[in-house]
Amino acid sequence: MASFSFGAGNARKLTRIPLYIAGRIATALIPRTRDEWVFGCGAGIGDGALALWDVVAAQGHPAVWLVGSDREARDAAARGIPTLPKHSLQGFWRTARARTVVVTHGFGDANRYAIAGSFIVQLWHGIPLKRIGLDSPETVRSGILPDSTLVRRLLGLLYRRTVRAIDLLPAASHLVRGRLESAFALSEDRVPVVGEPRVDVLSQGTSAQRRVAARERLDAAIGSGGETARFVLYAPTWRDGEPDPAVPTDQEWRRVIEVLERHDAVLLVRSHPLGAGEYLPPLPTERVRTLGSALVSDVTPLLPAMDVLVTDYSSLAFDASLVPLPTLFLAPDVTAYARRRGFYSTYADVAGTDWARDWTGAAEQLDAVLSDDGELERRIGRARELSARVHAFRDGANTERVYRAILVALGDASVRRDDAESETP
Repeated sequence: MASFSFGAGNARKLTRIPLYIAGRIATALIPRTRDEWVFGCGAGIGDGALALWDVVAAQGHPAVWLVGSDREARDAAARGIPTLPKHSLQGFWRTARARTVVVTHGFGDANRYAIAGSFIVQLWHGIPLKRIGLDSPETVRSGILPDSTLVRRLLGLLYRRTVRAIDLLPAASHLVRGRLESAFALSEDRVPVVGEPRVDVLSQGTSAQRRVAARERLDAAIGSGGETARFVLYAPTWRDGEPDPAVPTDQEWRRVIEVLERHDAVLLVRSHPLGAGEYLPPLPTERVRTLGSALVSDVTPLLPAMDVLVTDYSSLAFDASLVPLPTLFLAPDVTAYARRRGFYSTYADVAGTDWARDWTGAAEQLDAVLSDDGELERRIGRARELSARVHAFRDGANTERVYRAILVALGDASVRRDDAESETP
């Protein structure tokens, strides 16, 4: 069941305008500290925010993580991260006092009413394939007077005014920089090409070490699939409250399970946390398991444990290209999705021209990847080509570069600008 949509979210924003105004007044009166950091993440204790937290904490900066649930508070406590409830008076005060606010999804990752006047670092949460921000019509869709041009224009103005407050948004490459500049109406100097902190985990150490570490994390989350089992991750994207059209039919489920059994493989279904689909096989099987955000808030560190990725329009395809993982694309609604949401460039630029239109086709492709070494290598080669296009750095040092870029932007004289941002290798 979908739990969020742009229309509903934008409707709530319109009703909160008085709170934003009150927050502006308060933050104009509350002095900010010289070196206090506030962190928040829409996906929990993880993503690029956690990678940057480790660096910031190691450097001795005073910092706190704002949480929105008991689960987040427990996860943070397990890592020794101090927290405050983001919607509390303390959460407002610490955000209003912080010099630097780090988020990954939106300003609501912290206390949205207290960020004005801070140095805002928006790490984002993946390289966009589908259009985002000001580039997407979905951004200004509203549940209040949905057909009103005036409401859409108002939302567009509010969004543009809001995102222009972002002071730094790191890009994975020059190609990605252009997309982020357009989506958030930011100048080039605010979008340095320094890499994404969230994917450093996919480049640090050797591939064997990453595989072992990821398998251990996966085993802790779902239990062992057997020493020889292969894991196939299915990760469809968010569809803004609409049902997922790729949920298998009973016949398709049986075909998928037959392929999995023949190759001693397990399908891990990770529906998007904002819109989970009903992925329930019609027969009992251990070959299909759920790997939702309730089990693992951040799936990126688990990618080296996987043997195949199946997705539609998710940015996870770009992350997986760093492993590199053979990726199958399953997209039954490309034309409709392109019309409603839109893509940067074309879908074929990323997925090729052989994407599956249904699970019957996806099962056939999965069978080929799991049984044919030539097909496996072809898919891995495609992943490497994709990685070369979108990732300027594959050295596991993105977080350090982002940290230095923040210090430079804050005017720290101890860090040189040419050390903070390097040209694409």
